[in-house]
Amino acid sequence: MRVVVVEGPEPVVTWEEADAHLRLDGDAEQKPYVESLIASVTAHLDAPKGWLGIALGRQTLQARFSLLGHDAVLLPYGPVSELVNVKYLDAAGVEQTASNDEFELLGNELIPAGTVWPWVGGSGRREAGRVTYLTGYEEVPVPIKAAILMMVADLYRFRTTASDMNITATAIPMAATAEALLQPYRVYS
Repeated sequence: MRVVVVEGPEPVVTWEEADAHLRLDGDAEQKPYVESLIASVTAHLDAPKGWLGIALGRQTLQARFSLLGHDAVLLPYGPVSELVNVKYLDAAGVEQTASNDEFELLGNELIPAGTVWPWVGGSGRREAGRVTYLTGYEEVPVPIKAAILMMVADLYRFRTTASDMNITATAIPMAATAEALLQPYRVYS
């Protein structure tokens, strides 16, 4: 299964939150740089390629998959909140749109509302099925936002990969506290 971002999320941490955390007192010259750090940290964590394996902010994703052999279609990078649409290729290779009423969404699992999938007998092509869905937190959990702010602060303070405070260069690891805050939310695939 391949997942693509149809519509990405808004930033889950704002300039104002980072400004307060870094104690920049509204320094407008720092805003573009700090916003780029927020975007970098968020991209490092956020689905579909991020370390957490979940969607942080509200976004639209599309899962592309084979139509063959499913009891359920697991929609990755939850929390999944809404089914937008389901499209598939029929046996002739023509795209069909199924009614959302033909499916049930149980958490991150999509199952047929009846006894069979609407696409039975459809195309055997590799990405013949496409489910578009809304995912991500309405309110990002406080520990995740705190970890993002900590990581932004680390990047802001240490603008290189090694400290210049010692004669011998030492690596600057990300805060263990940030990882501890994120760990309960991480999904391993």
